[in-house]
Amino acid sequence: MRFVFKILIVGCLVLMTSELVHAQKQNFKSRSSLGVMLGGSYYIGDLNQFGHFKNTNFSGGIIYRYHVNSRLELRGGLRYGRVEGYDADSKDPYRQARNLSFESQIFEVAAGLEFNYLDYKLGNNKYFFTPYMFIDIGVFKMDPRTNYNGEMVSLQTIGTEGQGSDLSDRNAYSLVQLAIPFGLGFKINLGNRAALSLEYGIRKTFTDYLDDVGTGSFINSAELAAQNGNIAANLADRSDGSINFTGERGNSATKDWYSMFGVMFTFSLGNPDKCHFR
Repeated sequence: MRFVFKILIVGCLVLMTSELVHAQKQNFKSRSSLGVMLGGSYYIGDLNQFGHFKNTNFSGGIIYRYHVNSRLELRGGLRYGRVEGYDADSKDPYRQARNLSFESQIFEVAAGLEFNYLDYKLGNNKYFFTPYMFIDIGVFKMDPRTNYNGEMVSLQTIGTEGQGSDLSDRNAYSLVQLAIPFGLGFKINLGNRAALSLEYGIRKTFTDYLDDVGTGSFINSAELAAQNGNIAANLADRSDGSINFTGERGNSATKDWYSMFGVMFTFSLGNPDKCHFR
């Protein structure tokens, strides 16, 4: 993965350097655009293993693009989304009995590259549409919570898998994590200064705790209550007692994912250059 990013960065620097020759033809503003994206977000993990678009919530963001040439754009953005998952929604009796749940807001900042499949430039009448793909690298802030006696409780601070106690060798997981967003889209110009895009992206994360269900195990309730408190013990195992849950609480072999997708309206930050196209 590091090698891939090095190749992308080197390629991007070469392309940007070549553009300095054409600096007088197009200024910074004419190459820059700003987009507003509205859509949905959802999560894939231990509490929703396969249900794409299940429990979709509102998401939104602001995306900046810099036009390097007709096939490549640099991009960076700020996004907000909300994700959630419920064992009660599962068709698996085991997961229904486990009865865990969570919801989390996500604040994401990311930057990367956008590749156009066809020649394209915002404001150009000839090259006015294209499918595209993108890959970014970014960080996001999460805060998994759950409803407990009518109140939302932050799960990271209480240690449902014994984090921060003698019952586990793990400390509390970080609420700020790395992500690799990537996906596909389609964009089409709306006149000389605006464009419309449809975009779907999914995020590879490097944490198993977006849903607070990670690599830890079910711990004896009395021992967990003695060290991390009664709330931690009650939320670590919310089963109805029909199954005696032991071992791992989740699937330690996979990390959690989340998706953000939607419709984006993009506006040029400068006057389009009609004389030159790159």
